[in-house]
Amino acid sequence: MVRTTPRVSQILETSLYVEDLGRSRQFYELVFGFSAFFEDRRMCAMEVPGEQVLLLFRHGLTGQPAAVPGGLIPPHHGRGALHLAFAIPYGELAAWEGHLAQHGIEVESKLRWPHGGTSLYFRDPDGHSLEVATPGLWPNR
Repeated sequence: MVRTTPRVSQILETSLYVEDLGRSRQFYELVFGFSAFFEDRRMCAMEVPGEQVLLLFRHGLTGQPAAVPGGLIPPHHGRGALHLAFAIPYGELAAWEGHLAQHGIEVESKLRWPHGGTSLYFRDPDGHSLEVATPGLWPNR
């Protein structure tokens, strides 16, 4: 069989659109321990374990192309309560429940999945739906 689709290794980066960049950066530093390696008035790039990046963009500043050394970033944007899930090890679920409670973050839902995983859902300061999930959420994870 001849492979016709080029391979993809993983999701490299994902984006959320926020009202207050400083507030959101602090939230993701405090709650997830992510560190920013780039920030300007338009965006903040945060390191996520596993060679991944979370991009936080300020609402209204990505509607035009952005010139950067080496090229042009096309316009993009998102509105409303977006969703983002982070994988956690089996043994970390209780630690996450305690960590969220310690920071006054309400767990909106705790869900047990048919493949054996468990998810905790909660919100960031912009109302985005965040999830931490143990293995067993999907058949391939």
